[in-house]
Amino acid sequence: MKFDVLTLFPEMFEPIKQSIIGKAVEKKLIDINLINIRDFSKDKHKKVDDTPYGGGAGMVMRPDVVYDAYQSVKEERAKVIYMSPQGKTLNQQIVEDLSKESHLIILCGHYEGIDQRVLDKIVNEEISIGDYVLTGGEIPAMVLIDSVSRYIEGVLKQDSIQEESFCMRTFRVSTIYET
Repeated sequence: MKFDVLTLFPEMFEPIKQSIIGKAVEKKLIDINLINIRDFSKDKHKKVDDTPYGGGAGMVMRPDVVYDAYQSVKEERAKVIYMSPQGKTLNQQIVEDLSKESHLIILCGHYEGIDQRVLDKIVNEEISIGDYVLTGGEIPAMVLIDSVSRYIEGVLKQDSIQEESFCMRTFRVSTIYET
């Protein structure tokens, strides 16, 4: 599984390189590629924000910079996910479905978000990790990478995945009805 993460703060991902996920990267079971969106700014100060198109409070990430960062990793079969408080709430079914993909491009927003024009053009799905707002999409992206990676073959032993709490809950309910 390949994860391309488009972010303004790639250094925030240092903790994800530890433990089980770090070992999965070492074994080449997963690939986590961090793309600094600022590297695609044509501004000499690496500016990436602007006022929202159509008005509104705060600043949004500029569409040209985000689009250019996306273009640098774009593959036809890649699924693009925007980590957003307005997205569908991440759950076990979404995790398992995403683990069947071969390439996820994860877009981490900042400020008041990302210019809607680029989201409309490149994003396949918006995902939230809960009904609250964080300062950016990096922590939610790490949650997504961690939860999805567990279902990549070889990252965990198959028994470990089958005996997890969400899987066991289904088993226990069916066992009760069978007796």
